[in-house]
Amino acid sequence: MTIAVDFDGTIVTHEYPNIGKPIPFAIETLKKLQQEGHHQLILWTCREGELLQEAIDYCASKGLEFYSVNSNFPEENADIVRARKLEAELFIDDRNLGGIPDWGVIYQMVMSGNCHRPAPAGNVVEEPKPKKGLFGLFG
Repeated sequence: MTIAVDFDGTIVTHEYPNIGKPIPFAIETLKKLQQEGHHQLILWTCREGELLQEAIDYCASKGLEFYSVNSNFPEENADIVRARKLEAELFIDDRNLGGIPDWGVIYQMVMSGNCHRPAPAGNVVEEPKPKKGLFGLFG
């Protein structure tokens, strides 16, 4: 599975442009996913230039190397100005709807192949009923 991972707020706390504090188990979980066959981890961040290199170096100092950075393949030149459309099966990012779950939950989701966050225990989630009209806005 190709997994794109954000840096600020996901691997470290969000203190951009500085490197934040490590988020517990982020690096360890990503390394374990690599060991278990998810070799195509992509660092997907808005950082550029020196700030990007600091993020790469930080991860490398913790033993985490990425398949590529801000690109689908290592050979792509991320410095070329273009719309960066990434092909990944999963994006791990603190800006997801609902925020980022605990890294233990992320690991279980990836390994189970069910990368959708389950509803909290005890809550019944009803399927939305189809609505009429344009995007369900007008009936």
